Amino acid sequence: MRIRSLLSASKEVTTVALVNSGFEADTPQLLIPLKLAQELSLHARLLEARIESYGTVGGPVRLYVLPSSVETWVDEEDARSPKVVCDAVISDTEYEVLISDYLAGMLGIMVEDFREGIWKLKADPPHVKRQTHPPQVWR
Repeated sequence: MRIRSLLSASKEVTTVALVNSGFEADTPQLLIPLKLAQELSLHARLLEARIESYGTVGGPVRLYVLPSSVETWVDEEDARSPKVVCDAVISDTEYEVLISDYLAGMLGIMVEDFREGIWKLKADPPHVKRQTHPPQVWR
């Protein structure tokens, strides 16, 4: 996935992201670990962020939300999803990039098998099955 900061025009990163069907949101949201937020120069804008409470398996956590602050898209060798402007949700405890249910839908990501990591894009031909990438940790 490609992520471009809209708050710092020259900052763009390629990373692996995890589709989290339990990350339910009312807007397209991308959870970004603090280390990646620093790479994208988003950390400098934390004083402008809303602080919101998110429910997790470990209980509620407070995260920084920068509305409409990043543009993201899936960029595979043979395909690309639509570009989507979304909220950056910045976490100092999570180490992987997480895609909300709303954002996954807008990007056209369809999960075929969560356990096996099989997925595709809505625009893919019916026979295409994509294999998940190894996790990328931002520490």
